[in-house]
Amino acid sequence: IELVIYDSKSDSTTISTVASQLIDSDKVVGIIGFADSDSVLAIGPQVQTAQIPFITPGATSPKLPSQLGNEIFLAAFGDNVQAAVGAEFALNKLNGKTAYLLTDIGTEYTTLLSDYFVTAYEHGGGKILERDTYKIGDKTFTAQIAKLKALSPQPDFVYASSNAEEIGLILKQMRQAGINLPVVGGDGYDTPLLIQVGGDAAKDTYFTTHAYIGEGATPKVQAFIDAYTKSVGNAPENAFAALGYDSVKLMADAIERAGAPDPAKIRDALAATSGLDGVTGTITYRPGISVPDKSVSVIGVKDGKLVLASEAAPTFVAEP
Repeated sequence: IELVIYDSKSDSTTISTVASQLIDSDKVVGIIGFADSDSVLAIGPQVQTAQIPFITPGATSPKLPSQLGNEIFLAAFGDNVQAAVGAEFALNKLNGKTAYLLTDIGTEYTTLLSDYFVTAYEHGGGKILERDTYKIGDKTFTAQIAKLKALSPQPDFVYASSNAEEIGLILKQMRQAGINLPVVGGDGYDTPLLIQVGGDAAKDTYFTTHAYIGEGATPKVQAFIDAYTKSVGNAPENAFAALGYDSVKLMADAIERAGAPDPAKIRDALAATSGLDGVTGTITYRPGISVPDKSVSVIGVKDGKLVLASEAAPTFVAEP
């Protein structure tokens, strides 16, 4: 397998240019890319029109295949699954019966994650006391924190649907305001920025993600960490490295089963994937559904380090 690699810079115009290059000039038979749903939405129409199978390692919107078409496959679980695990963790492990919900309304990922969280949390008997929003790129959260602090009674925890760039700032400003509630969120937290920016304020923070990449990881994950470290020179920063590995394995397996470098045959082979053993879990696509059913890791912050708090599949999942 020959890899053709471009940097799309998470920019919609560049994404379109790169897609044209891959499809028209390089004549690729499959494309792998992106860790966010907005980028997949940008490239989706081109790969669907060209009928080139596409795997996204890190985008987690379960709506993507229905929005874009049958060429789109996720290597990760859907946001409805991770939001449900986050809701059940808060209810059952944190005894979080009431919540304050903070949502970044600047991205598809964070907006959907909050919607799915509310559905699962209220299904489990939880109550949202207050909702507030901000936009990606914001640096100050004074108004939102004031609204949270004014709540009486206080909620049991905060669910903040955020990306890595903001969550550290949110945590610092919350703790500085005297709010020490547990904070729960999604895989957008899963970067070194959580602790680098949040520092001590990141304590009692939990997030759902794709695998635990840390001390005490499972033998399968540890084997990946060791191989990655030997190849790259440093350990993987987070679970998205493992998702990238699984995505290439998924495409390579489909190409092998297709028996020919034919995009249509590769797409059909991808759709028929069953029981593929990946670092982040076993990948199986049910008929007509190109989002795999996978368990979810819940990671906590303790003494400035990430620790595995839970590993679970949800008992209830909202419809995409």
